[in-house]
Amino acid sequence: MPRQTASTERQWYAIHTYSGYEDRVAENLRQRIESMDMADKIFDVIVPTEKQIEIKHGKRKTVDKKIFPGYVLVNMIVTDDSWFVVRNTPNVTGFIGSGTTPTPMSEEEVKTIKQRMGVEEPTYEVDLEKGETVNIVDGPFKDFDGQVDDVDKSKGKIKVLVNMFGRETPVELDFLQVRKI
Repeated sequence: MPRQTASTERQWYAIHTYSGYEDRVAENLRQRIESMDMADKIFDVIVPTEKQIEIKHGKRKTVDKKIFPGYVLVNMIVTDDSWFVVRNTPNVTGFIGSGTTPTPMSEEEVKTIKQRMGVEEPTYEVDLEKGETVNIVDGPFKDFDGQVDDVDKSKGKIKVLVNMFGRETPVELDFLQVRKI
C-alpha cells in the first residue's frame, strides 16, 4: 500500500465507483466510517444528484438524476488509514488523481456542484427534438400537427410551427400539450 502524505486539511475528493452503485457505495462508506471509528478523518459522503422533470407518454414526474454517474464525493483528511477505508469499500474502483495519490477538488468545483444540487426548481427532461413532428393534444390548437422549432427545457415549453392559412405560425406550448407522431 502506498504511503499517503498526511494532510491536516480536510478537502473534497472524487472517488470512482461502478456505475449504478453510487448510493450503495455511499451507504457502505458511512457504515465503515462508523464501524472503523474514522469520523475524525472522513467527514461527509455525498452522491451529487439534481431534480429533473421527465415527460414520457404525456405523464410528468420529478426524478433525481445523478450529476456524475459513477462518482461519489468524500470530504476527508487523507492519511494511510482513511485512504485504506475508502479505497477498500466494496464497489469503489479508486480515487480520482494521478497514480495512487488522490487529487483534491477545488473549492469552486465543490461550490458549483452543491449549488446545482440545491436547486429546487427542477429542469425538464423531454424526449422531443427540433424538427420532429408533433400532434397538439390540448389548448386552442388541439388536433393540429406541427413541427418542433425550439425546446426550452428550463421552462418546460416548446415552440411548434403550425401551418395555418397557408403559412407557418409559431405557437408556444407546454410539453404536456403535445405528443410525438
